[in-house]
Amino acid sequence: MARTERPYEVFCGIDVGKSFHHACALDLDGQRLHDKALTNDEAELRAVFTKLQTHGRVLVVIDQPASIGALAIAVARAMNIDIAYLPGLTMRRLADLHPGQSKTDARDAYVIADAALSHPRTLRRVGTDDETLADLSVLAGYDDDLNQQSTRLTNRLRDALLHVHPALERLLGKHIDRGGVIDLLATTGTPEAIAALGEDGIREVMRPRSPRLAKTLPAKILTALAEQSVTVPGTAAFGRIITGVASQLRQVGIERKELAEDLEVRLEAHPLAGVLTSMPGLGFRTAIKILTIVGDGSAFPTAAHLASYAGLAPVTRSSGTSIRGESHSQRGNHALKNALFLSAFAALSDPDSRAYYDRKRAHGRRHNAALICLARRRVDVLFAILRDKQPYRPGPAAVAAGLAIAA
Repeated sequence: MARTERPYEVFCGIDVGKSFHHACALDLDGQRLHDKALTNDEAELRAVFTKLQTHGRVLVVIDQPASIGALAIAVARAMNIDIAYLPGLTMRRLADLHPGQSKTDARDAYVIADAALSHPRTLRRVGTDDETLADLSVLAGYDDDLNQQSTRLTNRLRDALLHVHPALERLLGKHIDRGGVIDLLATTGTPEAIAALGEDGIREVMRPRSPRLAKTLPAKILTALAEQSVTVPGTAAFGRIITGVASQLRQVGIERKELAEDLEVRLEAHPLAGVLTSMPGLGFRTAIKILTIVGDGSAFPTAAHLASYAGLAPVTRSSGTSIRGESHSQRGNHALKNALFLSAFAALSDPDSRAYYDRKRAHGRRHNAALICLARRRVDVLFAILRDKQPYRPGPAAVAAGLAIAA
């Protein structure tokens, strides 16, 4: 690209840190305009950016767009400076092209700046300061934390139940995510305490949050309790664990439910919400995950670029006369890949998606491999609806418009 065609004259790489950053700025000839440490402070960031703006239009590139890099992004945006993000894996690979093996903030900042100057295609755009998207990103991260906590607590609760009464764990384990079951365990804790409630007492505890299950499960619980006559040593101690863990799990569940309602409302306020959720198998949580990672998709020139970034593009392995065929990539953005994979699974109830999946199965693909193929094909659809900002349209008309899954 000719120099006159370059949209920027200054490329500032920032290796961000908790208390201090290191900024390295290069001009179009690769000469250093700035190479110093600076405090993670608005005044110092503004001073550096103001100095660099005297040399021309500035592009700021960071290695972590969230948390410790959030202030640098906010200051740059306030000064109408464009922001980009260099993924960590890409940065490590580019660092191998530079002499030396030292790992310093100054070297990392230079690698980031040089990537912006010499390898602009490796950068990812950091979207505009959309308050809705910023809120979604923060709250979705909190929801992920709560989900992990819920999984940990659920596993701990199952383990405790299995220790004191395997038959009860086999029965309740199928409904461990139901509010009424959690309430019952938080109230009782031990098989003896559950049995003491009797069928009517169990029903009363479960009814407020699981009214339908409260009609059938109490009798089955008493039957399961009758299968074991001995009391396992440590049952009383495990009872305290069961009530404590169940109480925590109840609070996490309530918090997630309230948070889900808030997330749905905030998602609806985003202009791309209807476009994303119109796609079969794409619920609000998956839509938020895609939106916070991909944005409006403008950072990706083609659907193939987006598929590669998600780790869904097939990898051909060959060397000389040795051809090993294609395999699935182990790289890419794993959070995005997981979201797209799960949405493909959820889309199997959609006729177009199911037909494509069945064709892949008929060609000898296993279940997961067929789902990955479907997820890759759905990336084409996702890219098209984001590019055109048009909802998904099923059927022949969608095929003609490039917005449905083709063979």
